[in-house]
Amino acid sequence: MSIRKLIHGRITLNSKGDGYIRLQEHHEKIDEAFTENESVFVDHEHLNCALHGDMVEVEVLGKRKKEKSNEDIFYGKVLEILERAKYAHAGRLEEENGIYFLVPDDKKTYIDFIIHQEDILDAQVGDKVVAEITKWDDPKRSPFARVVKVLGKPGENDAEMLAFALERGFASEPSPEVEREAEALHQKGITEEDKRINSDGINGRRDFREILTVTIDPADAKDFDDAISFKKLENGNYEIGIHIADVSHYLKEDTKMNEEAIFRETSVYLVDRTIPMLPEVLSNDLCSLVEGEERLVMSAVFEMDKEAKIKNEWFGRGIIKSDKRFTYEEALESIQNEKAPYHEELFILNEIAKKLDKEKVENGALVIDSEEVKFKLDENGVPIDVYTKELTEANQLIEEFMLLANRRVSKFVYDEQVKNNAPIISIYRIHDVPDAEKMHELDLFIRSIGEKVRFIDGLIPSSELNKLMEKLKREKREAEKDLLSLHIARSMQKAVYSTQNVGHYGLAFEFYSHFTSPIRRYPDIMLHRILTRVLKKDFPKTEEKIYFDRMCELASKREKEAQEAERGSIKYKQVEYMSYRLGQVFDGIVSGVSQWGIYVEESKSKSEGMIRLRDLGDDFYIYDEKKSRIFGENSGEQFRVGDRIKIRVKNTNLDLKQIDYELIRE
Repeated sequence: MSIRKLIHGRITLNSKGDGYIRLQEHHEKIDEAFTENESVFVDHEHLNCALHGDMVEVEVLGKRKKEKSNEDIFYGKVLEILERAKYAHAGRLEEENGIYFLVPDDKKTYIDFIIHQEDILDAQVGDKVVAEITKWDDPKRSPFARVVKVLGKPGENDAEMLAFALERGFASEPSPEVEREAEALHQKGITEEDKRINSDGINGRRDFREILTVTIDPADAKDFDDAISFKKLENGNYEIGIHIADVSHYLKEDTKMNEEAIFRETSVYLVDRTIPMLPEVLSNDLCSLVEGEERLVMSAVFEMDKEAKIKNEWFGRGIIKSDKRFTYEEALESIQNEKAPYHEELFILNEIAKKLDKEKVENGALVIDSEEVKFKLDENGVPIDVYTKELTEANQLIEEFMLLANRRVSKFVYDEQVKNNAPIISIYRIHDVPDAEKMHELDLFIRSIGEKVRFIDGLIPSSELNKLMEKLKREKREAEKDLLSLHIARSMQKAVYSTQNVGHYGLAFEFYSHFTSPIRRYPDIMLHRILTRVLKKDFPKTEEKIYFDRMCELASKREKEAQEAERGSIKYKQVEYMSYRLGQVFDGIVSGVSQWGIYVEESKSKSEGMIRLRDLGDDFYIYDEKKSRIFGENSGEQFRVGDRIKIRVKNTNLDLKQIDYELIRE
């Protein structure tokens, strides 16, 4: 009797509705012939109700030949849905012969959902709604679903934006019970007991209210969860404090508010709005380090010399009163202008930040300098312009001190556990070493733009990538630099949360945790709680590790879902932006080539679309996979990644989130 070969993994569906699962999702090989990048193929008939992205259990049945080649491929069938990729599905409510059904927006959702009339809420036919599956146990029949939210008419900004978040389980508003809990805390405010001063920062709070403290954030920021204090010491060194909103003081573990925060795990940043993890009376007020108000904080305080070397460090609870709320632009002015407010303090902080950055890069950190595109929207949410978010020394200043706090808190917790023979239990933000195949793919891209890099032990050293980025910047090859940043990011492992510390490859840190953003990230709150326990010598126990493992897995999963919602909203606005510019000509750069055509990114908005092979002209164009190019058989004309071309917007499809360009020959 043969042993059944079962694997678990996320299923990816193609345009035909067939599925694939790659081995890298799993822990074990099926057999020795199963190579690292091979896939298990599941045809449509054997999906067994699986949808794109679902975590499934698959039985591997054997091997067979691929349709278009003579290669062998493993094939199998889905036995069980272990986890749905989406919490709900957005789409259009339709009716036929008295039967209501949802036509999903996601074209990889290959089946419509039947909805009983009593389950449509107050939706009208044609409305955009979000519905959740209630029953689906027969792959030959449509699933049953119920409407959980009526969004409005398709194409309306609110309807389209909220759909991205709601599909992934991020409700736009807290529950009424959570709102009541938050409002009660808000009404209570900061009590005298909260302000009890004790210099140890454990049994009371260390008082920083008389020390210069500032926040530096974007101009449109509504919550301020980090502040920096600065004080000159008599010995010539500086006392620099990184103060983080003490959310864990308010968010108790036995409350509905904590329960909802655990489910959310993170705030979601769509193009036109933020869906906060915490109720706004906390995130925008009681926990926000607003100018001129006393606020409770968790603090990491460092005595540093002029060379950015740490002489002493302290961690604990504190109380601050922010003297100044700087925007990034105002902070940059203060750094550069001797007559601006707090110039000396910000100038010194900036010099130390630059030394921290230099040390980080010398230790092997990757420098990925990519542009972030922002849309300017009108009152109806229509994108009317696009601009690039500029990163300045002020941004870098804040970034470096947040990184300092994150890594030193992480190291402190570990050292204290070792010193006291306690179990090593904490929440780490880890970034593992890239795998060899991804490095090979990155190398192919680098060669496609006419450059070469060295390999050492199967990896491209970060110093090589940093040098190449600098070269492209120096030669003003900005578009290729942006594409390289994108390909480097794609070649890396995903940073995740874990109780097992393997370090952070991208930042070149041995210890790294998230400590500085508890208003918008739940893992930071967990680390605050762990730090508080460590300070009190009440170390997490071995039996608690299972809980922290589960929480890390959930945090990583919800972070990925939030990113998918955010990317979806950006892609929608890019297509919408181009839909108002049909027939207009733009500068573009070839971002990819395939058997279907040329992928092109418009230079200003970064809106990616395709020029199909049939639209390139009268020549017969061929995809050369080995050389990563498209070339004309007769003319010899070729297109490679990084080529600059002129494009005209030919067509857009908001439903499919697709843009078609056509080539303009000058």
